[in-house]
Formats: sequence, C-alpha cells, structure tokens
Amino acid sequence: MLSRIVGTGVPDGPLVELTQYGKTANKYINQLNEFYNDISIESYVIMPNHIHILLHVKEKGPSGTPVPTMQNSTVARFVSTFKRFCNKEYGKNIWQYRSYDHIIRNRQDHEEHLRYIYENPLRWRFDQLYKEE
Repeated sequence: MLSRIVGTGVPDGPLVELTQYGKTANKYINQLNEFYNDISIESYVIMPNHIHILLHVKEKGPSGTPVPTMQNSTVARFVSTFKRFCNKEYGKNIWQYRSYDHIIRNRQDHEEHLRYIYENPLRWRFDQLYKEE
C-alpha cells in the first residue's frame, strides 16, 4: 500500500501545498513505482525543500536483509531515473549533490522512519528555511 502525504492529516497541522517542482516530483514518484519490479515505494512526503521516500527493496542479500544501497543498483537506478525525469521537465537540475539513505533492518527502525515521514510536515515550521508566505 502506497502512503503519500501532501498534508499532515492532523486538523491543526500545516497543509503542504506542492509547488510546481513538488507536483512534478509527485508525478514521477507515482510513475516510477509502476516501472520497477524489484522495489516499491512504501511511503513518501514531499516538503517545500526536500523529499523523504521509503523504498521497499524486494531483492535480498545472503543474510535475508536488503542488499546495501551502495551495492544495490536498483535503488541507485531508481534515484537516478527519478532525478533525470524531473530535471528534464524542470529544464534544470534542482537536486542537491548527495542524498542520505538508511537500510531499515527491524520493525522498530521501520516504525520510527514511517513516523518521521508522517510527522515531517508538523516540523516544517521549525525548519531554518521556513518562512511565512
């Protein structure tokens, strides 16, 4: 089940309205989810200045856990394709050079990352780049 967040779901929480960049990113996140058989997007949130995506990697290593990202060409290919599609539509590169990734190895870690994604819009007002429109 894909869980996407464009608001908080909290009555008094801030509504995250997507910019044109955000709308384009949202379009390609949803399209790419249909193109890959070995990964799926479990959850994501598009914020005004960043995106969080929780990918489920179906490919397993010898220990039964997902292959580390540096060795997992599927994740790297997904990120590269996503950025390339967005950049083509934007007409320029808006992505930072590096991204942060983390391999989730247990239920508690999974729940903490899901909670972080769901609650991220609530923390936006405290971000150093936040400004009232």
